[in-house]
Amino acid sequence: MLDATLGGSTPITVDSIQSSYTAQVKRRRLYGGLTLLIFVLLMVSGFNVADDRNAGGFWDGLHQIGDYPADVLSEAWEKRAELPGLVAKYFPALVETINIAAVSTLIGALGGLFLSLLGTRGLAKWPRLIPLFRRISDIMRAVPEIVIALMLIFVMGGGPVPAMIAIAIHTAGALGKMFSEVAENADLKPVEGLASTGATWSQRMLLGVLPQVAPNYVSYSLLRFEVNIRASAILGFVGAGGLGYELRNAMAWGPGRFDEAAAIFILLFGTIVFFDQISSHYRNRLTEGQGQ
Repeated sequence: MLDATLGGSTPITVDSIQSSYTAQVKRRRLYGGLTLLIFVLLMVSGFNVADDRNAGGFWDGLHQIGDYPADVLSEAWEKRAELPGLVAKYFPALVETINIAAVSTLIGALGGLFLSLLGTRGLAKWPRLIPLFRRISDIMRAVPEIVIALMLIFVMGGGPVPAMIAIAIHTAGALGKMFSEVAENADLKPVEGLASTGATWSQRMLLGVLPQVAPNYVSYSLLRFEVNIRASAILGFVGAGGLGYELRNAMAWGPGRFDEAAAIFILLFGTIVFFDQISSHYRNRLTEGQGQ
């Protein structure tokens, strides 16, 4: 066997290296197995606790999982002649939902832009405050939109404004993190060149950094716009307006208004698919253009 020495005194053989590597692999597998076992135990125990606290058991009601969709579809089919009129009736609510998502994405993207530039090493205007801006970004994306919306609805009342603010706050935190990771890979040579000419921090960011990261920033913003359309519809269930508010009312009435719920589902599903395709198309173009 081939022998070697470490520091001139300790002999190292191929067998010892192989045995050490095998021991490390076994130890990692043991730790991985224990982690997986703990995760499964927590998941099973959490499921049992949640099932015990439900009004009805999960397994007892599992056979009824298709009853509600079947009722909605059957009533919608019976009143299918009225669906075009219902779609037109709820179209303004759809426009409101899209407006909430668009405005919140724009505001959140601007907030995420400043958080990313102020929290990125090598680019920050105040390097000592980098941890502060990063923690602000963490907090903003850690709190769910529905929690922020409920607090704002309590203060401001129901409507689209609380939903827009809630989604914008969460979007700023999420995009701030993603933007920062992109900015960390930016080439600093243009920034240093601009600094040598006496350019201000804003000019260095605008002329030296943004042209490099703009395709990725726009791509992430478009992706977040897709997410925000869904979020704005969900927030409607807590009184934040838009299509989700109308869907909650239609579902709450139960049989007799299931055709309205079906029309809203059609609008929401069609809108999400449409903007997913549009956003994916432009994100692919931006990515391909950046790679060329």
